[in-house]
Amino acid sequence: MIRAAQPNDAVAIAALMRQLGYDVPEAAIAGRLQRRGERREVFVAVRGERVAGWIAVCTDEPFVEGLSAQIEGLVVDETTRSSGIGAELLAAAEAWARERGCPFMRLQSNVVRERAHVFYRRYGYEAIKRQYHLRKSL
Repeated sequence: MIRAAQPNDAVAIAALMRQLGYDVPEAAIAGRLQRRGERREVFVAVRGERVAGWIAVCTDEPFVEGLSAQIEGLVVDETTRSSGIGAELLAAAEAWARERGCPFMRLQSNVVRERAHVFYRRYGYEAIKRQYHLRKSL
């Protein structure tokens, strides 16, 4: 079952984030879920009573590219990967983006996540360029 995430899913989402090396406090995740608004959604895949994966998607309108959606993160529990959960989450995010009139979906994927690249290509995503992702602390 795929459903919109709730603040009480924060513990499970944080645990899944740690599987990819991101240590985000549960309280921060719960707060982000409460503030997501109409331009962002987070879906979870539930198997039994357990959250087995999540995807975050948002809409944006960059000046150059115009309206689009972006996958901000996708994680499937390492014990259930390759079972179709990622595809279900991706389909939910794409449907959400289509409902908002987005003509395409964007995502960024770390160059070391080769298995993820294979997954995305399987579902029609293609690499359009290589670039640096820069950040400055403010």
